[in-house]
Amino acid sequence: MRTYVIVGAGARGRHMFAGPLFAEWADFARLAGVYDLNRHRAELLSRECGGIPVFPDMDEMLKATKPDVVIVATIDSMHDYYIIRALEAGCDVISEKPLTINAGKLQAILEAERRTGRQVTVTFNARFMPYMAGIKKLLKEGVVGRVLGVNLEWHLDRVHGADYFRRWHRHMDNSGGLLVHKSTHHFDLVNWWLDAEPVEVSAMGELGFYGPKREERGERCQGCSYRNRCEFYFDIAKDAFNASYYRDAEAEDGYYRDQCVFSDDTSIYDTMSLGVQYDSKAILTYSLTAYSPYEGWKLVIHGVDGRLEAEQFYSGGRTGEPYSEIAIYHRDGEIALHRIPVSGGSHSGGDERLRSMLFGEAIPDPLGQQAGTRAGALSMLIGAAANISIAERRPVTIGELMGGGQSIER
Repeated sequence: MRTYVIVGAGARGRHMFAGPLFAEWADFARLAGVYDLNRHRAELLSRECGGIPVFPDMDEMLKATKPDVVIVATIDSMHDYYIIRALEAGCDVISEKPLTINAGKLQAILEAERRTGRQVTVTFNARFMPYMAGIKKLLKEGVVGRVLGVNLEWHLDRVHGADYFRRWHRHMDNSGGLLVHKSTHHFDLVNWWLDAEPVEVSAMGELGFYGPKREERGERCQGCSYRNRCEFYFDIAKDAFNASYYRDAEAEDGYYRDQCVFSDDTSIYDTMSLGVQYDSKAILTYSLTAYSPYEGWKLVIHGVDGRLEAEQFYSGGRTGEPYSEIAIYHRDGEIALHRIPVSGGSHSGGDERLRSMLFGEAIPDPLGQQAGTRAGALSMLIGAAANISIAERRPVTIGELMGGGQSIER
């Protein structure tokens, strides 16, 4: 049995890790402590997980519990600090995605991993969704031959997308923007599907919908004069978790979970498009919008022997089918349809399957779904390169971000 501690007692730390470890994985894993900058949240999590110890700082927690693994679920910009501190203490690390937010922080993590000999695992739950795994399996079987082009459109609706603009994510220095925080999932999927490394990125991005676009706006939703006529009003007291973990924790650190999505201090983009050249010569065309009427994605993969099409919808009246479909258009005109049953559970069952890989007994991984620092690095670097490309209006190579070396160790 391995011993775990958690740094970060927010929504992801609670729902993805602490709660399931305590309730479902006690025969395989011992949860020995929690630390969060906001002690109120840490104490709530402790009470929900059998009274595990709450520590005033990470160093004291590491010294007292001597864990095998540190789970890092803090804001993205702090991942590098806690990952490196855990590695230097002789622990392995499970990090929420993204691994970090820029190349400088990434290089420090990679150096610490090499120096200490410890291992970092990055939690890309999208790899464990049966539909995404089905695409990987078909590509691995060579159904479209060598891949030359990928088109991926991702749409966040005005509930999910808006939420990034009322929380800490809306500051580029905290999250790296959606091209790092959110798109790291999507870039990782493409990297994994292709088994290829990104080489060069060209991107465009705008803050065209959220941010200071309305005169009728306040500091936060709670108590706002316009709440009765704003379609983006968020009632922080409506959900028990948000009320207890965030509203009731405000006195501890002054953080508001329900900040106005039209604030003038937003520094991330809501409309993004980019192109990526891979070392395999494949080209990715990608777009992300954060204010769509519905949530979902559309994928086309072009190969020398055919074309793969896939899509999913998560909101907007376009859900409810018992299966998702992958269409293969062969070069001879034949069409093959592959139906993947829709899975229940968190993130289409991806969270549950990922936890089985993380915390259960060793199981085969024929598709390479478990991800380490290489996968975390390559997906994050696409977003980091895109941010530079947008700011400086030029193509950016992955090699220049990594000091001239174009490959991340396998």
